[in-house]
Amino acid sequence: MSAVSDLRPKQIWSNFAALNAIPRASKKEERVRKFIIDFAKTHTLDYEVDTIGNIVVRKPATPGFENRKNIVLQSHLDMVHQKNNDTTFDFDVQGIEMYVDGDWVKAKGTTLGADNGIGVAAILGILQSKDIEHPALEALFTIDEETGMTGAKELKSNWLHGDILLNLDTEQDNEIDIGCAGGIDISVRGDYQPVTPIGKAFVVTVKGLQGGHSGMDIHKGLANANVLMNRILYSLLDAQVQIATIQGGSLRNAIPRESVAIIYIPEDNINEFNRSFKVVRQDVLNEFKSLEPNMVISFASTATGHTVMQKKDQLALLHSIYSAHHGVYRMSPDMDDLVECSNNIAKVALEQGEIKIECLTRSSVQSSKMDLANKLKAAFSLAGYQVIFGGDYPGWQPNPSSEILQVLSSTYSDLFGHQAAVVACHAGLECGIIGSHYPKMDMISFGPTIKGAHSPDERVSISSVQKFWKFLKEILKRIP
Repeated sequence: MSAVSDLRPKQIWSNFAALNAIPRASKKEERVRKFIIDFAKTHTLDYEVDTIGNIVVRKPATPGFENRKNIVLQSHLDMVHQKNNDTTFDFDVQGIEMYVDGDWVKAKGTTLGADNGIGVAAILGILQSKDIEHPALEALFTIDEETGMTGAKELKSNWLHGDILLNLDTEQDNEIDIGCAGGIDISVRGDYQPVTPIGKAFVVTVKGLQGGHSGMDIHKGLANANVLMNRILYSLLDAQVQIATIQGGSLRNAIPRESVAIIYIPEDNINEFNRSFKVVRQDVLNEFKSLEPNMVISFASTATGHTVMQKKDQLALLHSIYSAHHGVYRMSPDMDDLVECSNNIAKVALEQGEIKIECLTRSSVQSSKMDLANKLKAAFSLAGYQVIFGGDYPGWQPNPSSEILQVLSSTYSDLFGHQAAVVACHAGLECGIIGSHYPKMDMISFGPTIKGAHSPDERVSISSVQKFWKFLKEILKRIP
C-alpha cells in the first residue's frame, strides 16, 4: 500500500490508497461517505448530503477564474466486489490489497476499485490543492452506480449549479466519451416441485474465465459461465441428467466467470455421462482456446442428499436459457465499432424449488433496448416464468457540437501531439441520467486506462494516470 501511495502524481495515489482501505460495496457506502465528509471538513470545504446519500463538495474559484463557467467534477463512490474462487477475502471488513507490477497497479485476487476510485481520488486531489487553477467547482460523489445507478436517478434537479460536467469514469486515456448506453434489468423468477433423485451425485464446475465488464467487454466474445453451463447440462440429457442446484455469476454488470452445478446421473448411465461430458468439454475448450486459455471444465463425485428437478421443469429451464440471447445483439449503424445493443445473462441460481435468472440489457437506442428486452421476456415466458423489468435508465445522446468537447479535443492535441478518439461507449455512464435532471448541462467523460474492470484482473496504468492528471489540470485552466 505504501508503494502505491508514493507513486506520482502523489495527489491521486495517496488518496486512492486511503480510499481503497475502506470497504465500499454498492448500497454499503456509509463508511466511504464518512471518509468524504471528513475530507471536506479537514479542508474547510462546504458540503451537502442529499436524501439518497450523494455528496456534493464545493470549492470556490481560484483568483482570476471567477468569471469562468462553473464545473461539476463527478465520480461514483462504490466499486464492484469480485474475487477469485481461491481467494479468501471479506469485502465487508477488508481494504483492497494493492501492489505494483511494472506500469500497473493491481489487487491481490480481487477487483481493484480503480473503477471509479481513480476518478474519486483525482477529484480529491483537486479539492485539496493550493496551486491548481480552476473555476468554481462542485465535486459530485454519487452512490450505487454499479448496481442500479440509484444515486444518479435520485439526484435533485435544483441541487447543482454547474454549467459543465466532467465525468471521470472512462477507461481509455486516448478517448473522449460523448455518449453511452442505457440499460434495463431483466429479472426472471420460476418455481418447480423438487423430487428425490436417482443415482450418483456429481458437481460440475466451469471456472477460470476472464469475465469482465458486461458493456465494455461484451464485443470480445468472451465466454459466459452461465451460457456454458447450460450448454453442458443440455448435452447430458441423453444420460438422464437430473439437476439439483446451479449457482452461476454474481453481478448483473459482470460477465460471469464461474458456475457450479450439482447433478445426479442414474448408475446405468454413468458411461454415457462420461462420454457426453468429455465431448462437450473438448468442444468448448477448442472453441475458446485463444480467448479463454485458463478455462477449467470439470466434474467430480460429491455427497448426496439433494432434491432435483423433474424432467419437464428441467427441459423448460435449459430450453429457455438456450433461447435467451447473450452477447452483442446489434452494432451501431452510425458509429464505427460501437455496440448498439447487447445482453448479459448475468446470474443463474437454482435450488430447492426456486429459479432466479438475472440479465442486464444495454442499448444506446431506447427502442432497440426494449426490442431485446421483449425478446428475452418471450423466451422465459414460454417456460412459464415470471419476467420483471426494472432499473431502467436512459442512454446519453452524443452531441458532436458540444463546447466542452472542443475544449477537450484541442487541449488533448496540444498536450500530446495527436488527436484523441471521440467515442460513445457501450457502458452505462451516469451522464445520461444526470442529463435527465440537468438537460442544459454540457457533459463529457474521460479517464485513465483501466483494464479488466469488474473482474479480479482489474488494473490501472501508472503512466496513464500521470497523463490523465496532466490532462485534467489543463482542462480546468481552459474552461471558457
